[in-house]
Amino acid sequence: MTKKYRVNKARFFNAKLTSIISITLVLVLLGLTILTLFLGNRISDYVKENVSFSVMLDHNVTDAQIAETRKRLDNMPFVKSSRFISKEEAKEQLIKDLGEDPEELLGYNPAQDCIEIFLKSEYANTDSLAKVSKIIKAETNIDDLLYQQEAIDLINNNLSKITAILLILSAVLLFISFTLIRNTIRLSIYAKRFLIHTMKLVGAVDGFIRKPFVKENIMMGVIAGLLADGIIFGILYYFGTEYADLKSVLIVKDMTLLFGAVIALGIVITGTATVFSVNHYLKMDTDSLYYV
Repeated sequence: MTKKYRVNKARFFNAKLTSIISITLVLVLLGLTILTLFLGNRISDYVKENVSFSVMLDHNVTDAQIAETRKRLDNMPFVKSSRFISKEEAKEQLIKDLGEDPEELLGYNPAQDCIEIFLKSEYANTDSLAKVSKIIKAETNIDDLLYQQEAIDLINNNLSKITAILLILSAVLLFISFTLIRNTIRLSIYAKRFLIHTMKLVGAVDGFIRKPFVKENIMMGVIAGLLADGIIFGILYYFGTEYADLKSVLIVKDMTLLFGAVIALGIVITGTATVFSVNHYLKMDTDSLYYV
């Protein structure tokens, strides 16, 4: 009797372990998909915030006026950072680009003092740029604002397409994940289908029958979620040591949301899948239980 008990206990443990491993692997896949979305969002912000805009200053502007103008620009809500480029620095860049000194050809330095600004990511789009351009040009001591509209539009269009593809992929993977976890849980409940039917015969209501199954599988979802978080953290740690730039893209807030989302998905998916699976057997009559 003891030997039979040990065999049954080992089978039960192995079945639960298999289920947890299966759910963990699915949650790792989902977590990596969410991570890709976060990375895509951060990379999108990084690209937008590294597109520069040249604020060309008047030719007769003084150093004091330059400092005042830059201060006003830095205080604007849409400006992330700025840097001053003198006409001498601009001339040196022209020499590098042209291979000769334009001042020797023209008799004067054609370059202008300018302030290079970098906008916050939310303002680096076509609609906002028109308003930003109007505000900057209205400032005193400013001659013109130069930026590559076509390049910015191209960046925004490409980033929008990538985001849309990632969202579609996430939805598909979420559906596949739910299906896989549901099948895993359904197989574990399959062995107890006659127990469910017996409980119905003695008058137990559906909610009472479902409750222990839901609690048990939600706990499995929490354990699987924690294991999945550990695996994802290990992956991030490895790539973080190999590629230092990855640390600058990922922030603590994103990681907290990611790890929380994985555990939440483990709870929601296992709980929902359990309800569907138990209901499947609750609706069956006695004869049908022998043929499933």
